[in-house]
Amino acid sequence: MTAIVLTKAAGGALVPVDQQAVEFLQKLKLGAGVTVEIKRNNNVAFHRKLFALANYAFECWEPGEKEYKGQQVEKQFDQFREDITILAGFYETRVRLDGTIRLIAKSWSFSSMNDAEKDRLYNSIINAVLKHIMRDMQRSDLDRIVDQLLSFT
Repeated sequence: MTAIVLTKAAGGALVPVDQQAVEFLQKLKLGAGVTVEIKRNNNVAFHRKLFALANYAFECWEPGEKEYKGQQVEKQFDQFREDITILAGFYETRVRLDGTIRLIAKSWSFSSMNDAEKDRLYNSIINAVLKHIMRDMQRSDLDRIVDQLLSFT
């Protein structure tokens, strides 16, 4: 199941609020049917802000050339989002069959968070981005960039 966030526009149309939703809808063939489960998102502005930060950080992240078993490996946003969430401290631990520990990123389920939890998630992710990706940038500069990105949406 794929979850995307839409917002109601003038005239009653539902429109995507982030790039992931745009890409999902573009992949649907014209006339394709989908089943939709509606959940009210209690803070679309927060969703946009967090995804603007994540998308900007992803674009800035350069993992370098990577290869696995002779095949070129590309960076991928969903994996990046999981990894940055784990680096921010929002994860659960699991034991694998071989006895190793695996970290699983917690969901960005905004509807189940109160405002304090949302702020903690955002601040922890922005700190992880500054520590692991944009080491030379100040928090105020990154906040300004995210605010500028939001002004274009």
